[in-house]
Amino acid sequence: MVGLGGGSGMLASVDEVRLAERIIAHDTSHPAGLAVAMDFVAGWLEGRGVDLTRRTMDDREVLIARAGTGPVRIVLHGHLDVVPGHEGQFSPRIDGDRLIGRGAYDMKAALAAMMLATAHLSVRPPEGATVELVIVPDEERAQPGPNATELLVADGMRADLVICGEPTDLHVGVQAKGVMILAVEVEGRAAHGSTPWLGDNAIIRALEVYRRLESLPFTRASTPFFARPSVNLGRIHGGDVVNKVPDTCRMDVDIRYLPGQDPDEILRQARGAGAQSVEVIIARPPADVDPSHPLIQALLGAVSCHEESAVSVGRDGASDAGAFLEVGVLAVEFGPCGAGHHGPDEHVDIPSLLAYRRTLEEFAARAGSVALPLRSVDGQAHA
Repeated sequence: MVGLGGGSGMLASVDEVRLAERIIAHDTSHPAGLAVAMDFVAGWLEGRGVDLTRRTMDDREVLIARAGTGPVRIVLHGHLDVVPGHEGQFSPRIDGDRLIGRGAYDMKAALAAMMLATAHLSVRPPEGATVELVIVPDEERAQPGPNATELLVADGMRADLVICGEPTDLHVGVQAKGVMILAVEVEGRAAHGSTPWLGDNAIIRALEVYRRLESLPFTRASTPFFARPSVNLGRIHGGDVVNKVPDTCRMDVDIRYLPGQDPDEILRQARGAGAQSVEVIIARPPADVDPSHPLIQALLGAVSCHEESAVSVGRDGASDAGAFLEVGVLAVEFGPCGAGHHGPDEHVDIPSLLAYRRTLEEFAARAGSVALPLRSVDGQAHA
């Protein structure tokens, strides 16, 4: 690891950066690395006297740290897993005011700041509020079935506000696209590789289907927060030997649709694009919360002390906020500044880390005095 030095705001963010470096250095794109990193995070929190619970959800471990005992319940939600990266990306480095490495922006630096905030709040508990730091191992999960957060919600986890530490550049994400990941099967006709004109290449047909998918009517929609939905060909597999015209091809297509769009209509359009079959393998609804809610306004007020331009925004990516929103729990995304998540140049802006950590602590101090809408037994807010 590279030591700290130089750069405005660097010295003020020493604790956040050093802890983020240690977390980034764990390759948490696979189970073995996740297990070691979970032990490190748990040991760090316990070593600072934080009240910590380790839970197992199916075969996955979740950490829950607590500070305070007030009636207003705030959940800081972080994930430790990352998408795969090159080996060098797990050796964090500093370039000016940037901390570079896999997960720096999504979201290990935010998690480091959340851990520090929780440790500070456990020493000076917020009046009128309880803060829980929930750390999960599988937010990036792309397999069918519930992830750890969905299991926690199904088991009864609730809060007055959930803050997911996803990348937002110190804005508050009140909307996010919905997710519909499709398995698309396309058939062709086999032939000898030397006479491709006698066959019908399923891979080429699949690419033609994909081009139709990305130009379907639903892709032309827009909202004040989003210019358009997105369609991405994430995986493709076709053929079994090189000297044969492939007669089958499967694509996994990642569709991110806008709040207000009908997922059933999107699926109907997709099934008319010419594939033999189109099946949904992962579905998550869009996020859409009222930015005028008192707790969201309190969060914006806290961050505006450090970032005057902070506003409510829409987020292209999905997060575990959706699991809470589905049961009527208010949830937003809020994270530090940076760029390049899931890419080769992923980084977080170091000066924003201190602002982020202090915002979380100041918001916790304010939350206990916020007048909240009444809630019924269904978890929905009522005036």
